[in-house]
Amino acid sequence: QVQLVESGGGLVQAGGSLRLSCAASGRAFSNYDMGWFRQAPGKEREFAGTIKWASGRTYYADSVKGRFTISKDNAKNTVYLQMDSLNTDDTAVYYCAANPQTASYFRTRANSYGYWGQGTQVTVSS
Repeated sequence: QVQLVESGGGLVQAGGSLRLSCAASGRAFSNYDMGWFRQAPGKEREFAGTIKWASGRTYYADSVKGRFTISKDNAKNTVYLQMDSLNTDDTAVYYCAANPQTASYFRTRANSYGYWGQGTQVTVSS
């Protein structure tokens, strides 16, 4: 059983930064694809970025590219989402997701991930 627990959300002013964490447990994650998604009120869940655990390669949505950075700590089985230059459009619940089998492509669709965390709220004030 894979468990994902996000933390680090909160209230921040526009232009500020936050770092989200996703602590993973239950299996060895050496071959996983990990994703970050977000969902604003009244909107569909949106892809933000993904990382391949084995290689560390990352891919980002255009809306966050250059502002968000995904990294991982193998020893802690934790993936991070560093968010800089935040704006009010970044306000959403942020979710961590996992797929146990890495793909030859970057997973950007929510339905390609089988495990999800509970989400953490990020609110950016103007």
